[in-house]
Amino acid sequence: MTAVSPARGAPFISCIICAYNEAPRIGKVLTVATAHPALGEIIVVDDGSDDGTVEVVKQYPSVRLITRAANGGKSAAMVDGIAIAQGELLMLLDADLKGLAAEHISALAAPVLKGRADVSISLRQNSLALFRAIGLDFVSGERVVRKDLLHAALSQIRALPRFGIEVFMNRLIIEQGLRVAVTHWPHVTQARKTEKLGYWRGIRAEWRMIADLLRAVYPLALISQTVRLLRLRINHGRVSFATRMKGAPEGPQ
Repeated sequence: MTAVSPARGAPFISCIICAYNEAPRIGKVLTVATAHPALGEIIVVDDGSDDGTVEVVKQYPSVRLITRAANGGKSAAMVDGIAIAQGELLMLLDADLKGLAAEHISALAAPVLKGRADVSISLRQNSLALFRAIGLDFVSGERVVRKDLLHAALSQIRALPRFGIEVFMNRLIIEQGLRVAVTHWPHVTQARKTEKLGYWRGIRAEWRMIADLLRAVYPLALISQTVRLLRLRINHGRVSFATRMKGAPEGPQ
C-alpha cells in the first residue's frame, strides 16, 4: 500500500495512533486512515505490545512505526509520535475504534481545514450518555489540533500520568481560547476495556484510567474545564456529513 498525498494546497496532516495490544482492532483503523487523501502520513506508536500489534502494523508499508520497548502509557507514547510528525496539523486517533470510515476522518478534519475552528473533537456513538447530552466528550481521543500546540509542551506531556494527555490538551485549548468544533460520529464506537480484557480486568483498567485523570486534574477542575470547553465550542452541531463536507478540499482523483 502506498502513501496518499494530501490535496494540493491543503495543510499537511500527520495522523498519530498510539496502540497497546490492539492487534484485533488496529488493522481496520489503518485500512481507513492509510487510504484517506487528507492524511499526509500515518504514525503508529506501539507502546510495548506483546500480542502481535506490530506485525499487523507492518502489513501497512506506508505507516511510520515507532516501537517502545516497554509499556509507558498513552501520554509518553504520544510524545514519541508528536516529536517525529512532519505535519502542521495533527489528527489523533485511537487504535480501538469500530465502524470508522473515510467520511468520519473527513468530518473531523473539515472544521480545522476550512478555518472555522482551531480544534476538532469527536463525539462517538458510545461516548458516555452525559457527554452525548451536553454535546462534548472532554476525554475523546480523536482530535485535530495544530502541531505547535503540543510540540511546545513535550516535556510537560512526558511528565503526565499515563492517561493524562486529553485533559492536559484541554487545558492548553482553554488557556489559548481556541475555537472548538465537536464532530458527531453517530456510527463509530470505541472498544471498551471490559471487551478487551474481560469484565473484572476491564473494570480495574477503567478505574486506573479514572485515577490517572484525577491525578492530572482535580474533580472540580474537570467540571470547570468542561464548562469552559463548551463556551469555546463553535456552532458546528448535528449537521449531516454530506452538508458538512460541501466545499471541503478534495483529494487527487
